[in-house]
Amino acid sequence: MKILVLGATGATGLLIVGKAVAEGYAVVALVRSKVKAADLAGAELIEGDARDPAALTGAIAGCDAVVSSLGTAMSPFKEVTLLSTATRALVGVMEQQNVRRLVCITGLGAGDSRGHGGFFFDRLFLPLILRKVYEDKDRQEDAIRTSKLDWTIVRPMVLNDKPARGGVKALTDLSGVHGGSIARADVAEFVVQQLTADTWLRKAPLITW
Repeated sequence: MKILVLGATGATGLLIVGKAVAEGYAVVALVRSKVKAADLAGAELIEGDARDPAALTGAIAGCDAVVSSLGTAMSPFKEVTLLSTATRALVGVMEQQNVRRLVCITGLGAGDSRGHGGFFFDRLFLPLILRKVYEDKDRQEDAIRTSKLDWTIVRPMVLNDKPARGGVKALTDLSGVHGGSIARADVAEFVVQQLTADTWLRKAPLITW
């Protein structure tokens, strides 16, 4: 299987590329700069903007699936549009090119997972620091949900850089969930698994330890 990864140079994206390559996938990474993507060993690098349909069309040629781990900086005051703009462009290109499988990372606090991050995250961090980012994550998820694709939206708990420990819990019933964390390495493994598994097809599980 050949996959396209967006957001491949981010902390989680790097691990996704590494895991996919280790599993035998042919990986294409659409990156802003090949020079800044030198750590993506084993991936074919294509320069371009993830918001540009022409760049996406060139990168997706011959691919069977797409992983989006796009992220954006915290923006307390400035409007954020990167995630939704890129995702709308991606959905359009995937539907046009008949590439159906999409696994996209958003996060705890997106959509109906809001209110399950614990006091500090829900009452302070999200509304004061991440509100603009999460408004765009909501728009991003809406673009995916209304598509014709075979999608899985992955919502990790607060990310950390600890070693993978396995035992990931994937939940859509969030009653009783009030915060938590998960290693990026475990997120990467879960995401790669979703490329061929149908357990969470057209669902948005929150993943945690």
